[in-house]
Amino acid sequence: MDYTISLLTSKPDCQALIDISTSERAILDHKRVGYELQRSTAATTSVSIEADLASVTAEIAAYQTVVDSLPDGPVREENNNKLIKCQYKKFLLEQRKVNYGVLSVLQKEFDIACLEKNIAEIDAFVVLLQDKLDTL
Repeated sequence: MDYTISLLTSKPDCQALIDISTSERAILDHKRVGYELQRSTAATTSVSIEADLASVTAEIAAYQTVVDSLPDGPVREENNNKLIKCQYKKFLLEQRKVNYGVLSVLQKEFDIACLEKNIAEIDAFVVLLQDKLDTL
């Protein structure tokens, strides 16, 4: 972007803007590190979640087959309870998948890319400010 750096007429104003920009860059750097850690965690966790989901889906199918074939009674009741627990476990895994799944990884990557563009713009702005400061 083109900035109207020519409007700056004093060294203290230039230095103040450099300090503000440098501080903002430090904040963005910190956010980027946090997002990178979250992305790493989400990528690792998403593989585990997918494996657990496949396993629990197979368990649900097996318990459903058993429950459907049993007559009413305590054995059917026990297997039905196990089926319900598995369905609940699947529900919880699907909720975790939203926070730590592939979509989360992509969102973190997008956030990192946006931060990197902001950091690059701040760096360009500081260079312009430093050049102006040197000419004053």
